[in-house]
Amino acid sequence: MTTLVTGATGFVGSAVARQLVARGETVRVLARPGGDRRNLAELKLEVAEGDLGDPASLARALRGCQALFHVAADYRLWVPRPEEIYRANVAGTRRLMELAGEAGVSRIVYTSSVATLGILPDGTPADEKTPVSLDDMIGHYKRSKFLAEREVDTLVREAGLPAVIVNPSTPVGPRDIKPTPTGRMIVEAAAGRMPAFVDTGLNVVHVDDVAAGHLLAFERGELGERYVLGGQNMALSEILAEIAALCGRRAPRVRIPHDAILPVAYAAEAWSRVTGRGEPFVTVDGLRMAKKRMFFSSAKAADRLGYKCRAAQEALADAVQWFRAADYLV
Repeated sequence: MTTLVTGATGFVGSAVARQLVARGETVRVLARPGGDRRNLAELKLEVAEGDLGDPASLARALRGCQALFHVAADYRLWVPRPEEIYRANVAGTRRLMELAGEAGVSRIVYTSSVATLGILPDGTPADEKTPVSLDDMIGHYKRSKFLAEREVDTLVREAGLPAVIVNPSTPVGPRDIKPTPTGRMIVEAAAGRMPAFVDTGLNVVHVDDVAAGHLLAFERGELGERYVLGGQNMALSEILAEIAALCGRRAPRVRIPHDAILPVAYAAEAWSRVTGRGEPFVTVDGLRMAKKRMFFSSAKAADRLGYKCRAAQEALADAVQWFRAADYLV
């Protein structure tokens, strides 16, 4: 069986591709021409050049494939041209799914996000059934992933697309080369450049556990169903304290009100627009999302897929170790 993995040059996608290769599967990955392929080094797989905006390249990549893991996404909490994120995450996903159906792909795992799920105001862990609507989505990334998941769900129901949906929480660990917004936070904290924090919370999970969850969803998931692939719910203060302990530093103790940082976020975004330096470390949408504790339950995946996850401390330790070895902590 030949399996196509999109997003395999990235964080979660490379972990999925790595585990498929380790199992002896024939793996093909979609990669942009000239893109950063460090995460593919030493992996025995085939590279098909293309991207989500080029339907012809997608059709070529899918040729002869029986399975698809669609992990690729434009994961930015701030973007100067919002249409780019919708073009990749929504239009690109729908076109890839349509082409997969036409190519006769027999099984698909689509990587969504807990960003598409509802959040309970009292901080109780949410799950796949927590009520949510598009109006609840903060920012273009969350809106695009919500709409993309709806596209997949519609194709499952109306066209018989053989897809299972997974919703990873906040993956951390090795090979976060970009890094992701969470990875950037870990780097800043580990380097001692994060003296204060806001009151929020995340569900922290090892990226390799998320990858294993993808394979379980492929093997055991019910078509059209979605499964949260998460780990441990932690306050941001707890996360920063754990990182500080790993690095022999003092944990930050100053808690800053969300609204006090808003002017900094607006200024950072304005500066990024002027300079073209990319996503700022602090964004307005990121602060708006941080007002709620993003706690989730993976009980459904554990019960129906046999999904398991290691302690968040181990995931954070692996992340810090990798960033240190890769010279990010300078």
